Amino acid sequence: MYEVRIKRLPGGEGLPLPERMSEWAAGFDVHAAVDEPVTLAPGERSLIPTGFAMAMPRELEAQIRPRSGLALKHGITCLNTPGTIDADYRGEVKVLLINLGSEPFTIRRGDRIAQMVFQEVPPVRLIEADELDDTGRGAGGFGHTGTGA
Repeated sequence: MYEVRIKRLPGGEGLPLPERMSEWAAGFDVHAAVDEPVTLAPGERSLIPTGFAMAMPRELEAQIRPRSGLALKHGITCLNTPGTIDADYRGEVKVLLINLGSEPFTIRRGDRIAQMVFQEVPPVRLIEADELDDTGRGAGGFGHTGTGA
């Protein structure tokens, strides 16, 4: 089991630290540490503070992902999803939210705005090569196998 140290920052007083909402949940819900409500108009985005920083082992990254209920009910999601927090980052965790819905949406202090999922980062070494081995796919990119219709 990995240990991640969480530090409550000024502005995060009185808020829950990231927490799993069920025993088998993969993600830890993250709360908004806004001083005043933030209203996102349709199409608008905002960087929302969470009131905490963390230190995790170099073998991990944290991914910030949308909450499915906010996405379904209100069209609120995260940009740059999943957002990656590297193991050597020590600043405040912030969540980049966007309103893809048709109505304004207000974020209030303590609202659960995203989830944070930890993933292992395998050691990888990139090696420059003059040639690559062939595959059946080759250089076929986006949509190369058709639309599925």
